Amino acid sequence: MADQIESNGGATTSLLRAEGGGERPREPWKGEFVKSIVYAGLDAIVTCFSLIASISATGRSSGDVLVLGFANLVADGISMGFGDFVSSSTEKDVGVKERAVTEWDFTHHNLSERRDLLTQYQSLGMDINDATMVVNIFAKYKDIMVDEKMVAQKGMLPPDKADKPWKHGLVTFVAFLVFGSAPLLSFILLIPFTQNNNVKFVGTCILSALALALLGIAKAKIAGQNYALSMAMTLFNGAIAAAAAYTLGSVLTNLAGLED
Repeated sequence: MADQIESNGGATTSLLRAEGGGERPREPWKGEFVKSIVYAGLDAIVTCFSLIASISATGRSSGDVLVLGFANLVADGISMGFGDFVSSSTEKDVGVKERAVTEWDFTHHNLSERRDLLTQYQSLGMDINDATMVVNIFAKYKDIMVDEKMVAQKGMLPPDKADKPWKHGLVTFVAFLVFGSAPLLSFILLIPFTQNNNVKFVGTCILSALALALLGIAKAKIAGQNYALSMAMTLFNGAIAAAAAYTLGSVLTNLAGLED
């Protein structure tokens, strides 16, 4: 047995060497809550930074910026967290319902379902004999067959029973508060040193850029993308949103005659 395993291992190694293929693609960063953290973080920084930019354009005080900024941050955080919870719950409920329907169809229309899966495999380029063999093997194991039909024909992953939608909502809420606080830190940290709102706004721009750059790096690591390109795109997104908010705030202030 040991000799057979060693022999098979040597054959596998030889096969891999023969295949070549160059450098292995970068493997993406995995994690249960990675999507929630990055999505909430990006949205929080851009939203809060844009709000500060629009408020600063109206010439309001630092106190106004902090009060409106934190109030908006908490309100948006609650909305984002609850939205993620509802979205995750709905997605899971749909998956459970769809799997129940697929299981019923397999139980009561076995031959028809097997024929559909056979046709699906053939459309993907599988030889009819190989496709028939695969379907016949899957048909022996009901749960595997049902999950395979969900993926192959409906494009849906089987629902994960261990998945807790409330955890996604909580992570999104916390991530939103943490990253969204970055643009506001300048107006707090610089209080002992200056009362100049323009200086504080510049500090906000710097902190927001750093936070966006870090999230750009995280996004690149998750998706296996180029770090520099991901950072540039993330910073560009924040810059465009903030510039639009600042310009609109300044224009509307002038039109409404609200200048101090």
